[in-house]
Amino acid sequence: MSTLPENELDLEKLFLPAWAQEPASAKHYATYEGGQEKADRRERRGSRGPRREGGFGDRPRGNRPPGERRGPGPGREGGRGKPFGKGRREGGQYEQRERRETPPPLPEVNVALAPEEKGVESLARQIKVTARAYPLFDIARLILQKPERYTVHFSVKKNAEGKAIQPLFLCALDDTLWVSEDEAIAHVLNKHFATFYQAERTATEPPKGKYTFVAQCGMSGVILGPPNYHDYQNQLRRLHAERFSRMPFENFKSRVKIVSDEAVVKKWIEEKSFKTEYIALNVPEALRLDSREAVEKHFRETHKENIVKQVESHRLNGLAARNLRSPGLTWLVRQASEDQKRFPLQLATTLSQQFASHGLQFFKVNKTVTHVSVARPHYLDLETTPVSEGVRRIVDFINAHTKTTRRKLMEALAPTPMVPKLAVDISPAGVEAAPQQPPQPEPSPEPSPEQTAVIADLHWLIHQGHVIEFADGRLETAKKPAPKPPKPDKKPAEKPADAAATGEAPATAEVAATGEATPTPTEAAPAAIESAASAQAEVPAETSAPAAPAATEPAQPSPDLLSVAEDVAAAGEKPASESAPAPVEEPSEKVSETPAASTEPQNS
Repeated sequence: MSTLPENELDLEKLFLPAWAQEPASAKHYATYEGGQEKADRRERRGSRGPRREGGFGDRPRGNRPPGERRGPGPGREGGRGKPFGKGRREGGQYEQRERRETPPPLPEVNVALAPEEKGVESLARQIKVTARAYPLFDIARLILQKPERYTVHFSVKKNAEGKAIQPLFLCALDDTLWVSEDEAIAHVLNKHFATFYQAERTATEPPKGKYTFVAQCGMSGVILGPPNYHDYQNQLRRLHAERFSRMPFENFKSRVKIVSDEAVVKKWIEEKSFKTEYIALNVPEALRLDSREAVEKHFRETHKENIVKQVESHRLNGLAARNLRSPGLTWLVRQASEDQKRFPLQLATTLSQQFASHGLQFFKVNKTVTHVSVARPHYLDLETTPVSEGVRRIVDFINAHTKTTRRKLMEALAPTPMVPKLAVDISPAGVEAAPQQPPQPEPSPEPSPEQTAVIADLHWLIHQGHVIEFADGRLETAKKPAPKPPKPDKKPAEKPADAAATGEAPATAEVAATGEATPTPTEAAPAAIESAASAQAEVPAETSAPAAPAATEPAQPSPDLLSVAEDVAAAGEKPASESAPAPVEEPSEKVSETPAASTEPQNS
């Protein structure tokens, strides 16, 4: 028998098969004796009478000639029976059966189930100790099996104006919840009446007149009095409100019976011969009240504000929520519990948040079943990650043997050493001992150093997420994640305008490098002289610093300068032609080499 409280779970036992959860001493067929059922069948068969001779084909047909069919019987029209769901036939018509009254609508209140805090702490502690992976939804279903393992949270629904659609009222004496103030007050006066009032009976005159019968409740046996008595209706409604409020009043009224027994009538007269007064307690001044109506009025004026309070939300444990006396709230709790048992999504979501606060991790197996464990799966690449030989052996063994367990792993990598058993001679002195067989070795009770090393390596692998140990004991390694597909380029292709702009750049760079446009014939001579004079001054600057438009093709000013010099020589200025080419040709060579020298490193 388990010694754990009801709100705690033992995951080691609950996730075992059904046959493994039963105690070893259970013997279901210990007292079974075969052959008893067969003997009983023979006796029952022998008690039957002899079979009718001839079978079904030789039944007597009476005076009906053969070949004539039987006509419609009484109560049939055209050979058909009465319609389904109808009552008795009266006057050629079928009366409809009385339908049951539709139940009242459920109150518009939010009901949410959540695991009990102490139980969640116990579960998180077990998961951390065992380091196993448990299905989250299976744990949620185990919690729903007993109401002590979860709590129920009630909260009001509000409309667009922010007002509660269905208010909730709390009784401060026993922490019960109600949907109306009248229900809460009736509950206090029924269950905690002695806390506020004391009933006192005093003798009075019996009712006058002769009564031969009285009305009595058929369920509780309370005598209500004659139906023509002036206080009969008050007594009837008071009994319904106090003890049978869940039943419709008309149904309760139909259970009242008329009794003509003299003893019952005499008992009612004796009860009416005494007057009951109610003394108010816990008040500064003594006060006597003559009826229950006066008691309820006094309670509303004096104690209601402190005992019955309106709340927007309240939390109860599962057992207290199931035992609520408010019919609407009881149905809501039952409906929420049944919905969660079919698919505990809400409870599992809350449970995952509570487990996360205790440091546990979550992952999905094959993208379907959510598990909770001490670590998420993390693939271990043995080719790129340096690990010890023991860790490599464990990973290789698990990959090679599917559905292996911790025991199989230990037997394969570090078997238990056998210790020889010492033989003890217990024969008496002087008597030759009988020859004994050599003792068989027994497994060592303490783990060997090899087993300790394997356990330590497996513990590290599990807590790092490289190996997963499931609730049923299976060991699996974390799978290699699939490569992610490359992301498409977000920027579109260059526009034609950008291409045109880039196409004009070399021309602009060439103009900037030469410093001038194509010369006209009238401006050729001055341009040649000015360029020839400034060529020597510009060459050192270009050689020391690389040209700005390095990405474009290098400018070639040498052919332009030579053509200009030829035009000047053709003009007939012989002294200038003899002296001008000398300084012009020298800079042309230097200028033509300079862009080449500046562009070679950039191309390379």
